[in-house]
Amino acid sequence: MSSNRVTENRFDPAYLPVMEERLYFEGEGRVRSISNYVVLLTLATAIATYGLISASSATVIGAMIVAPLMTPIMATTLAIVLGNGSRMTRSVLIVLLSIACVVGLAAALSVLISPVVIGFRSNPEILGRVSPDMIALYAAFASGAAGVFAVSRSDVGDTLPGVAIAISLVPPLCVIGITFAHARWLEGFGALILFLTNFFTIMLAGGAVLWLSGVQARRQGPVEDHQRRRAVAVVVLGTVFVAVLLGVNGYRTLEQDRDSTLAGETVGAWLEGTRYTVDGVTLTHRPEDILVRGPASARVRIAGAGIVPGVERLAADIEGRLGYNVSIELRVLPGEIRYFPERVLVRPATVGEVDE
Repeated sequence: MSSNRVTENRFDPAYLPVMEERLYFEGEGRVRSISNYVVLLTLATAIATYGLISASSATVIGAMIVAPLMTPIMATTLAIVLGNGSRMTRSVLIVLLSIACVVGLAAALSVLISPVVIGFRSNPEILGRVSPDMIALYAAFASGAAGVFAVSRSDVGDTLPGVAIAISLVPPLCVIGITFAHARWLEGFGALILFLTNFFTIMLAGGAVLWLSGVQARRQGPVEDHQRRRAVAVVVLGTVFVAVLLGVNGYRTLEQDRDSTLAGETVGAWLEGTRYTVDGVTLTHRPEDILVRGPASARVRIAGAGIVPGVERLAADIEGRLGYNVSIELRVLPGEIRYFPERVLVRPATVGEVDE
């Protein structure tokens, strides 16, 4: 019984022509398919760009659903599994042209928008895509497997919108365009790593799903077989490359969080015995400080009243905890709270007042 269920759930070879028609721009309707692809990609780029700038999660999600970029990536995956070198080349070319178009259009749409409006240091939609870690790799692997599984089954195609939301393809490219338009190269590089993570992981996970489902490579000559093996090697090496970068960035993030926590604890100890409390501590490292070895700058905000302890001692304490030089910007906020308009205390009416 169990063996029959496994056999029934494997890929149906009769569905392969339908799958190829869905993924490749071929046949009599290729002109219309290409036109639809270009229109949807352009609209998705505009939606994602303005959604990112306005920090609207709903708008960015809408762009993910509209964006058709997942189609040529999955087409590349299928071409690799089937050993079709010509389709592989065409699909990769479509992906590269799409990347250039999205990045260029996003840059053009955002070049005249002020960085203050974009908020590179405060916009959560942008910040969430410029510093990916290993969690992004795990999510992309699962999303890529789900996407290819949905495409290869006629009865689960309704799940593709959910997969499109999970796989972030166009938004990272738009972040690259937005950041490059304002010469913020390091942020753009971080978004590029996120896109490459999704790109390589979709192909790796998707190829594994197709192979395990029973999609077999067609008989090819030695040249085509060599191209297929080389393509698989590129995908695997690309995935390993982005995994290393994500691991380094994840380590850097952990180090920054640890040092920020230590700095906050040090400020709290520095204020012991005073009437001040810690309002906030922000520790900023240089972008090129990959392994977080300093120096760093700390913005310290305290609130209260009375004599402020010496800042020199605070700097010495923080440097002693972190092990590198730290410059400090101390902001002292008053502890008095006032309201406008003034609050009026409303008391319940007494029985005598009600009778009157």
